[in-house]
Amino acid sequence: MLPVCQFLHLSHDAAAGILRVTLNRPEARNALTVEMLAELIALFEHVKTRADLRVVLLRGNGGHFCAGADLKGVFGDAQKPVVAGEKDPVITMNRAFGEMLRVAEAIPQVLISVLEGGVLGGGFGLACVSDIALAHQATKFGMPETSRGLPPAQIAPFVVERIGLTQARRLCLTSAQFNGDAALRYGLVHEVFADEAALNTLLADTLNQVLRCGPAANARTKEILLSVGQLDPDAVLDNAAAHFAACVRSPEAPEGIGAFLQKRAPTWAHTFTADDVAQAQAAVLASIAQEMAQ
Repeated sequence: MLPVCQFLHLSHDAAAGILRVTLNRPEARNALTVEMLAELIALFEHVKTRADLRVVLLRGNGGHFCAGADLKGVFGDAQKPVVAGEKDPVITMNRAFGEMLRVAEAIPQVLISVLEGGVLGGGFGLACVSDIALAHQATKFGMPETSRGLPPAQIAPFVVERIGLTQARRLCLTSAQFNGDAALRYGLVHEVFADEAALNTLLADTLNQVLRCGPAANARTKEILLSVGQLDPDAVLDNAAAHFAACVRSPEAPEGIGAFLQKRAPTWAHTFTADDVAQAQAAVLASIAQEMAQ
């Protein structure tokens, strides 16, 4: 059973193995509070145990992905005195951002983020840990922390990993903002779209590509990729060989190879049209509206 969330809307497509996660604080451009961070961490910890889930699709409600941290919460903690022998609550709150990003990055499912409106601060970090990032051309990306007297402390390592130290230095140290086309040039996102209709087509194509891949093969491939730079090269290759052998000896590889030779879709494939994607998003928004009306 999925966790109960107050600030995240969850929609499970069991047939396709897709979990649609909507950041749901539209009145605050989906800025992240301590409570939202806790919900995201709990959700991603749960998701990694779910072999039936193949894709986590992350989007923001209200036309914005995520405007970063809710600074009221940060400075609320700053007003609390540090109790002798206890950790500063500001440190605890800030470190939770890094924990959320680390857990999100490591889930075995494919994490797809739809980026629009503001993608700032912690939202920028979520973009960096997405396996596939799709952005509206007019999206506003940036790390405004330094212009507010703060370092982008927890997201900085993920930014460097995503776009490299050269660009990360400039963007972090200038608080520069840029659009989706620039994000594509920097390697932050993979595709850009001009409007909702284009997104529906792009997302349908992307989901179809992911869902024609073997679920276990994708999960093991992601683990191999994320181990690069974390383990020594021989350990990476040893682990990769073990993953390869596990797939060969599982039912998945014979099915995938058989489907290829027989010129048919494998049993795990699932197909979406642009209309399917549009209807699924409409259902999400209708469900959110119904919950808010209660």
